[in-house]
Amino acid sequence: MMHNSFSLLSQDVELVKKIGNGELKIAIYGLGHVGAPLAAVWLRAGAYVIGVDKSKKVLSEAKNGKTTIPEPNVNEAYDEGIKSGRFKIYDDPIKASRDSYFKMICVPVLSQDQVLSADLTAVSEVATVIGKGLKKNDVVSLNPSVPPGTTEDIVIPIIEKESGLSVKDDFCMIYNPERIYEGRAINDIEDNYPAILSTVGPNSPQTAFTIYSFIFKKGALLLDSIRTAEAEKLFEGVYRDVNIALANEMAKFCEAAGIDFWQARDAANSQPFCHIHKPGIGVGGACIPVYPHFILDVANKMNVLCEVTNISRAINDGMPAYCVRQAIKLLDFADLANSTITILGLAFRGDVSDTRYSPTYSIIKELQRFGVKEIRVHDPLVSSDPSLSNQSNVFLTSDLKKAVRKSNLIILSTDHQEYKKLDKTFFGNIPVYDGRGILDRNLAKEIKLLTIGQGINNL
Repeated sequence: MMHNSFSLLSQDVELVKKIGNGELKIAIYGLGHVGAPLAAVWLRAGAYVIGVDKSKKVLSEAKNGKTTIPEPNVNEAYDEGIKSGRFKIYDDPIKASRDSYFKMICVPVLSQDQVLSADLTAVSEVATVIGKGLKKNDVVSLNPSVPPGTTEDIVIPIIEKESGLSVKDDFCMIYNPERIYEGRAINDIEDNYPAILSTVGPNSPQTAFTIYSFIFKKGALLLDSIRTAEAEKLFEGVYRDVNIALANEMAKFCEAAGIDFWQARDAANSQPFCHIHKPGIGVGGACIPVYPHFILDVANKMNVLCEVTNISRAINDGMPAYCVRQAIKLLDFADLANSTITILGLAFRGDVSDTRYSPTYSIIKELQRFGVKEIRVHDPLVSSDPSLSNQSNVFLTSDLKKAVRKSNLIILSTDHQEYKKLDKTFFGNIPVYDGRGILDRNLAKEIKLLTIGQGINNL
């Protein structure tokens, strides 16, 4: 059974009052893509927030009212919090636990070496320090997307061991998956979605609902099982991954059959039960390409087949290589060794600077495999990338004109708004492969343009 409302009891009114006046403090462990906007939202709501992070740079910036995550309105909330004395930065995570009532675990669960399985090291470390400072009647929330079973099998046992307290009798444990879209995170939390909650502990559903209703204007949905809540968030990503894979498959079919995918898609989606997604040169970010692996890892351990999920991942992983093969049809294969190819976009998605799991990295490797002489990468929001700086034939620039000067081919990889406005005046005689379908397709009448979903025969 899923609940979405509770009546506000007298003790809940008192809880809201104590959070609002700063008597009960909120500790945010991890001030990254999830923790920074959550800290900002609590500060905007008037709460007293303790920020904790293992990065000295992150802590130093936060003390100056700045975030290292380029998310709208976070800096303003940080700055106001510092000035009003409601935002304190701790480098002692145990003391942060002692000094706070509500502790939010917002650390990442992905390794830094592009391995897609969950790395719960940081979660375990934070659970340990929280446990060492935990007090009776405190509340802990786990917020990253994790494999089902993480909260109950890993986090709770660690906290109980370190604190000597029992979740059954002494403290409240909440699982609350983040549901944010980079670039509008604060708006998503405050206005767009209800919080997903599942809990264990004394009076925990009522407590969780009261706390989260403080910042989520759309309230909260309470699920009976923490494992169900953990799976719910993964379902969101798997749904999109599977549907993107379907779009990619249909786009490839259309290219071979001489069909305009985009017209067919628009017409099909005029029927209310059809929601075909957009195809693309690859699926990036720390969500959509990752969550299916969490499901598949757990499924493999149980000998359960998740065939659609698995096949969809393979389709989407194969898109960068497929699109490069399509793009270089615009050139003479014999000229590749002497060619300069420009990739527009390094971020995994338009109008963000986040490059995690960006398909552009796979595009670069594929072009190198074909022996392309020089690869230029442009991104208006990404000025440096250590992983590219040591590659002799790859150059990253924020100068768009420089990126395309004397280029033999342009591959559009990221749907930045800046790129959507480009026209014949900019492209000139350079052939263009639009891997996102964002350019005006009428440009094909003026330049050599190949758009994903429109085959080479349409040129």
